[in-house]
This record gives sequence, structure tokens and C-alpha cells, in this order.
Amino acid sequence: MSQSFTVACVQMTSGPHVTANVTQAVGLVREAHRSGAQLIVLPELINAIERDRSALADKVNQEQDDTSLATFCALAAELRIWLLVGSLSLVDEVSRNEHRTPLFANRSFMIGDDGVVRNRYSKNHLFESEEHTDRQDLEPGRKAVLAETPWGPIGMTIGSDVYFAQLYRQLAQGGARYLSVPAALAGSSGKAHWHVLARARAIESGCFVFAAAQCGDHGNGRMSYGHALIVDPRGTVLADGGQEPGFILAEIDPGEVEVARSGIPPLTAG
Repeated sequence: MSQSFTVACVQMTSGPHVTANVTQAVGLVREAHRSGAQLIVLPELINAIERDRSALADKVNQEQDDTSLATFCALAAELRIWLLVGSLSLVDEVSRNEHRTPLFANRSFMIGDDGVVRNRYSKNHLFESEEHTDRQDLEPGRKAVLAETPWGPIGMTIGSDVYFAQLYRQLAQGGARYLSVPAALAGSSGKAHWHVLARARAIESGCFVFAAAQCGDHGNGRMSYGHALIVDPRGTVLADGGQEPGFILAEIDPGEVEVARSGIPPLTAG
């Protein structure tokens, strides 16, 4: 069984300016590292939250050309940490290559302590509400992704994936011991659903949930709920980030996964 480790989930307020957003994220990662974090999870849409589609297209690139991803890779190698980049807005390669109007990808990255991208995951479930829509702009991902770490596998998800329990069961059945749910949930959705769903995903899978979050006013009328969470496999909230930028920390004992799973219906059932 892996030894205990310290995880940090970052909470921040991204806006439309990529350089400012990345600078904010890098600063919070450095602070979390100084506080002892070995695995640091960043929120959804770190590099840009921009409602204007044309403006966003001018600010982001395909993955291989994205300077923010390169910055995070260099940072992980410098600090010798595992860094889960919650998600970046990127130009989707498939839509660009098919010569149709390019769509964007909402993509998460697990970066090892050597600065190498170990796994990537594109958001599967797109969100639709009066406040926010993904469907007209995003190319959805098509598969579940497990990322191997020194402490065991992490199931990678993003934001509104949290509404879809079957994805988390699939990840747990595949070996996940932890689930990442970096988010930028709107204020009304977050208030109604966030804590309940994050705890439910932990309980039903017997996994720790690491849920970094966006918070506050992003401009152009978009608000995020905040409340980054670290939840144990029994559904107990170990840390809650409230509504201000910063980070939360928790000491994680991987052995708690098996203990919690002994008290829930087996993952092989159903």
C-alpha cells in the first residue's frame, strides 16, 4: 500500500487574459508546494474564461503550441511535484484538421514530477443551462482516463462530468482510488448541487475526490461558485475552499479506500 501524501486543491478566479491567469495559478502552486503538497490539483479553465468565441480563438492554441501547458510542465519539473492541470481551453485538433469551424477542447493534464505529460483527458459531458453552455463551442471527449501516480490511479474528470455517476463507477471499476473533479460551476448550479454530488461520487466509488475550483466574478457576467473540496471515500469533506482564491490541503491515507469499500455494495455489482 502506498504511503500517505499531501494533496492541495487550488481555487482561483481566471479571467480573459491568459498571462495573468497562468501567473496567478503558478503563484498558488508555489505556495501549496511550500506548504508541503506533493500532488497539486488546479481548477477547470485555468488559462482563459472568455464568453466571446472569437476572442477566445485569438488567445488559445492547439495543445502542441500551448505556452501555458509548457509553463506548467516546467513548473512541475522544477518543484518535483505531480501537477494535475484541471483543464485548459485549447483549439481542438480534430475540428481544425477537418476544415470545419474549429471547436475548442476542455482538456485536463496529469504532469509527472519530471515535467512530462503522463495522461490527458477531454471533458466528456457538456453542460447546458441558462447561465452557461458548452455545446456550441466544445468538442467532447470520448473515453474515461486513469492516470497512474506514485499513490495509485486517479480517475480524471472535469466539471459537469460530476452529474454522471456511471463515469465514476467505470473509473472505480478500472482501478481508480482517487477522482479529480476540477470545476468552474456557475453559482446557482454550485449552490444547489456541488457538495451533494462531490460527496456522492466519493461514497458510491469508495474513492477520495480532489475537486479544485474556480471562484468569483470572471467578467462578462460569469460567476463561479468556488468551494474547492477534498472528500474522503466515506463522503466526509476534509477541506472546503470557501469562496476566495487560495488552496486547501489534506493528508491522504490510501488505506482508507479499502476500509471504505468494505462497507459499500461491491463495485462489481450491477
